[in-house]
Amino acid sequence: MSEIVLDKVTKRFGKVTAVDSVSFRAQAGKFVVLLGPSGCGKSTLLRLIAGLEDVSDGRILIDGADVSRLSPEKRRVSMVFQSYALFPHLTTEENIVFGLKVRRVPEEERRRRLAHVAAQVGLAELLDRKPQQLSGGQRQRVALARAIIAENRICLMDEPLSNLDAQLRHGMRVEIRGLQQRLGMTVVYVTHDQVEAMSMADRVVLIRDGRIEQEGSPEELYARPATTFAARFIGTPAMNLVALSDSPSGAVVRGSADALFEGRGEGFVLGVRPEHVRLADSGGVAATVTSSEYHGADTIVTVKVGDETLLVRAPGQLSLAAGEPVRLAWDAASQHLFDAATGVRVAGDRQPGRLAAAAD
Repeated sequence: MSEIVLDKVTKRFGKVTAVDSVSFRAQAGKFVVLLGPSGCGKSTLLRLIAGLEDVSDGRILIDGADVSRLSPEKRRVSMVFQSYALFPHLTTEENIVFGLKVRRVPEEERRRRLAHVAAQVGLAELLDRKPQQLSGGQRQRVALARAIIAENRICLMDEPLSNLDAQLRHGMRVEIRGLQQRLGMTVVYVTHDQVEAMSMADRVVLIRDGRIEQEGSPEELYARPATTFAARFIGTPAMNLVALSDSPSGAVVRGSADALFEGRGEGFVLGVRPEHVRLADSGGVAATVTSSEYHGADTIVTVKVGDETLLVRAPGQLSLAAGEPVRLAWDAASQHLFDAATGVRVAGDRQPGRLAAAAD
């Protein structure tokens, strides 16, 4: 077992509360991602789990035991840092086995573990090289190997891919997820990159200003964001969020004349993802093209609807000129409704039937 439980954990630095009564559970063998913008407290949470920072209030339990006051070496967790933290004067082999040497693991056992781990992460041919002779991806593998060789059941990772380019990040995401599944480790992974969270996590904990904004599977956060913050943070491009107003025929996008649904719109924000909006031949909502960007597999079209701006993610290549009138449509099931004052999702989404915008 290697389950981690945080129970109302708080961390204060003087008068600043970096982590505010956070509770969540990382089940044994699962990949849990702490996601959020810079400065939200996610790295502090990781350091609290590792024992590198002291808890101000609350408890941290590992396998049911309270480790809140234990020193890092007694918690039996491994950690991968953003900066790799490799010794420049040591070879790859020496970097990987350094922790085992410090703990005085017998040489024969060190060699057995090294051979196994080096093969797992593809470093068997690079053991005699020093960090400056390795690429960024190879250095990251050394940092991973050093964490894995300790054979701890828990691995904490603090933005380990942020120093890599986009192509390397994709490859390393696949490698890290594959390693975690093969070894059955419990991983708590910190990132500000929602693509990493969506592609790697069993469970995502979205952090905002030291508190949990929403927790769930990647699918849950994408399909049912709990707040406008979650709606903006998950998805590429981000969800369209537009203010609504009242009209005699029902709720409309602010400044627009086309009714979306019956009932009041004032005080609410409508959310719809760019990939769920389509260009319609007729009906729907009137819009004006502002710009379009061809991305190869799709085109991102920016349009103006009344006083609000929306993005449309259309497949393939579209040639639309600025100022060109278009009609937009989407299905009622694709809409999300939020309270404009609080940003919180409205229960049931107040869906009284089909959106007028869905008819095309």
